[in-house]
Amino acid sequence: MINEQIRDKEVRLIGQNGEQLGIMSAREAFKLAQDAELDLVKIAPTAKPPVCKIIDYGKYCYEQARKEKEAKKKQKVIEVKEVRLSPNIDTNDLNTKTSAARKFLEKGNKVKVTLRFRGREMAHMSKSKYILDDFAESLSDIAVIDKPSKVEGRSMVMFLTAKR
Repeated sequence: MINEQIRDKEVRLIGQNGEQLGIMSAREAFKLAQDAELDLVKIAPTAKPPVCKIIDYGKYCYEQARKEKEAKKKQKVIEVKEVRLSPNIDTNDLNTKTSAARKFLEKGNKVKVTLRFRGREMAHMSKSKYILDDFAESLSDIAVIDKPSKVEGRSMVMFLTAKR
């Protein structure tokens, strides 16, 4: 809230240089802000009484946007990469998929391992769980199981995350 939008009876006022100006009515605070040709901005609305500050609102908004942008730059976005397997996968194919998952984990991404069943393979879902267990075991040096394997429709899904 800025300027006339502040309807509180009393506010704690902070001057443009950061000095405490004390508790006064919102009208008086607004007049002081107008005299300084600046804006009265409510900074802490939940405090008793609310805290207001005399600042240049446009400059304040610009600095807040810059801080948020800077914080976004420093964030690391973790993606979820998927590796799909089938129940009748051969060892060399499994090794290839394992190396792909290893690359994803080293880059800091999560890996979703999906074991897809088609047709008659659906009847033997429980016998194929060992494939996911072997996959997790082969990556156990750099990865830990985030979510254990569970059946979702026609597939069995497990999530792996890099160790810290």
